[in-house]
Amino acid sequence: MTGSGRAHVLVPSPIGDLTVVAEGGAVTHLLMDAAKYRPEDPDVIGVPGDPADEPFASVGVQLAAYFTGALTEFDLPLAPRGDTFHQRVWALLREIPYGETRSYGDLARALGDRKLAQAVGTANGRNPIAVVVPCHRVVGSDGSLVGYAGGLDRKRFLLALEEPPAAETGRLF
Repeated sequence: MTGSGRAHVLVPSPIGDLTVVAEGGAVTHLLMDAAKYRPEDPDVIGVPGDPADEPFASVGVQLAAYFTGALTEFDLPLAPRGDTFHQRVWALLREIPYGETRSYGDLARALGDRKLAQAVGTANGRNPIAVVVPCHRVVGSDGSLVGYAGGLDRKRFLLALEEPPAAETGRLF
């Protein structure tokens, strides 16, 4: 391992390979193979890691459970890198419950200024820990699927995965 202590592993998933980067025992990045914003500096990714080491082993187990619908909340050590505003937005993303969505305006209002919706969108798009920090749960004010650094097909897949099953009570058949 390099002096930076950063390492990465690839985790296969239904939405393509995910690159998990960790440093100091915490996940710093979870990148989709076709993400719009990937770190340009190869030092950010670090050296190849061992999938059996922590936190990689836990990430692999939890992602597998998430993609089968068995996990609705991740419990991983996270250390996303960003400025104070980005950190505040990413913290709000982690508060959006599984199977629910919020608009950029909702998040801006939660930050105290509805005029921040565009800045929230930028911070959302720069989320370095996709899926686990659920930026896919943010939609347009009319509920439409807008913007996703991993592509709208992936966003649609993740939201469909989290969609609650149809209520079966009251059915006649």
